[in-house]
Amino acid sequence: MSNTTTSNDLKGALKASKRGFIAAAFFSLFINLLMLTAPLYMLQVYDRVVASRSLDTLLYLSILMVFMFSIMGTLEWVRARILVRVSNQMDQYLSRRVYSAMFEMGIRSPSQRTSQPLSDLTSLRQFMTGNGLFAFFDVPWLPIYIGILFIFHPAFGWFAIGAATILLCVAILNERGTRKVLMEANGENVKAQALATSNLRNSEAMHAMGMLPSIMGRWYKQHQLFLQKQTIASDKAGIFSNLSKVLRMIFQSLILGLGAYYVVLNEMSPGMMIAGSILMGRALAPLDLLIGSWAGFNNARAAHGRLNEVLTLIPANERSMSLPTPQGKLNIENLYVVPPASKAPAIRGVNLQILPGEQIGIVGPSAAGKSTLARAILGLWPSSNGAVRIDGAEVQHYNQDELGPYIGYLPQDIELFNGTVSENIARFGDLDPEKVVIAAKKAGVHELILRLPNAYDTPIGTDSGALSGGQRQRIGLARALYNTPKIIVLDEPNSNLDEQGELALANTMQLLKSEGATVLVISHRTSILRNIDKLLVMNDGQVLMFGPKDEVMKQLALQKAEQNQISQ
Repeated sequence: MSNTTTSNDLKGALKASKRGFIAAAFFSLFINLLMLTAPLYMLQVYDRVVASRSLDTLLYLSILMVFMFSIMGTLEWVRARILVRVSNQMDQYLSRRVYSAMFEMGIRSPSQRTSQPLSDLTSLRQFMTGNGLFAFFDVPWLPIYIGILFIFHPAFGWFAIGAATILLCVAILNERGTRKVLMEANGENVKAQALATSNLRNSEAMHAMGMLPSIMGRWYKQHQLFLQKQTIASDKAGIFSNLSKVLRMIFQSLILGLGAYYVVLNEMSPGMMIAGSILMGRALAPLDLLIGSWAGFNNARAAHGRLNEVLTLIPANERSMSLPTPQGKLNIENLYVVPPASKAPAIRGVNLQILPGEQIGIVGPSAAGKSTLARAILGLWPSSNGAVRIDGAEVQHYNQDELGPYIGYLPQDIELFNGTVSENIARFGDLDPEKVVIAAKKAGVHELILRLPNAYDTPIGTDSGALSGGQRQRIGLARALYNTPKIIVLDEPNSNLDEQGELALANTMQLLKSEGATVLVISHRTSILRNIDKLLVMNDGQVLMFGPKDEVMKQLALQKAEQNQISQ
């Protein structure tokens, strides 16, 4: 998808809400017309009721005034409800897209995993339902109010133009004086929140090793930068906001004095004097509200900018034509992979062919590229050159929601999600109890689950301390085996297992062999590699050896013997 198309995601959401904005503007038309009720009522009371001393006229005028204000209040309530629904519609239009982009960014750049895009969407939606947005609907009515003041007296009109110009200058100064520092403050706040979220993921280690004061000190330093810049911005905004209020009160009082001057000269009636003052206040109110809500507008604008940046960086995935069910054949062709936030490739020129049903062991020293190869095969990290093919098709050409059910993946760091054991095993899809139990039995964890407080209905999650590391790993293995996937990647599947868990894993490997699943096992412990078909030895992102396990083991033994002779 092109950047032009992608950058229009937010515009598309606003365009989809166009009818709602038009409806809000339509209601604003009548609301602002009804705002003339107060000055017209005062005009009639002073010029007609007081002059004629007619109580009946006063009664009917008062009833009409109450009726008109009741209609205005109803219309304002309806307008607010419309904007709430417009914001909800925008959220529905964008929330899944933003969540998907946030998720994709977390895969591409693990160091930048954050829920900030969802917070930005909430900030944008909240601004659309706040009073600040009403000012944008009401400001266009300023010329109409000034026009009515001209009808009262030309001096009133010119005075209102001068007052509006001064308040407009205050608004411009407020924008120029606070925009940059508010954006900087927002940026510092985002960094502070990201740092706090990162620290929470490692809270146990921090507590055990007494790291909290030091880590909290780093966060507090970042938080102080945010507070300092926010304070500067708030101080500046406060000056302009208070200046705007004071000026509006001064102008509203001065126009009353100006009206009194013309009343004394018999060029204006007392009713026009009072009505002009009220109308002046109403004319300047949107400008005052605009200045007062400028900080919220800047926050919404910053959120909009960050959202647009994320959505542009992570284009929406276009649906590809559905491909046949994969059978488990893998072809890796001259593969180069550069990990996120790195410039050097971690995988260089890898060529492999893995047939359906083969079990491949992947070994090598740390940083040899084993996990990177696994992520490339799964389509998590894109290749910078070459291709990973499943049954002849590049992995990127599959629709992930269609390929995913045929893939089993057990990462090094086991993450279980908030939900029940059965929901985690079923990958939070349609829960088939029979398939859940089959997957648990394959992983050798069925009996363990039955001993939990509520068996398969036991709540677990990211913060659950009820399960040991080995138990979590075995439940993660059951999740990887759910629904009989064709390709299974196990990254250090026995790192947390005890002897019983190792035995269960060995049985699982034999069962997968009988089912014809293609299995790739990354491990430093050789016990799990006894029954594999082929062994892949990697070092420095390249393939050193690949072939039948016994042949590769002999070559490794010969190399080791030669190295021992040289060292002696």
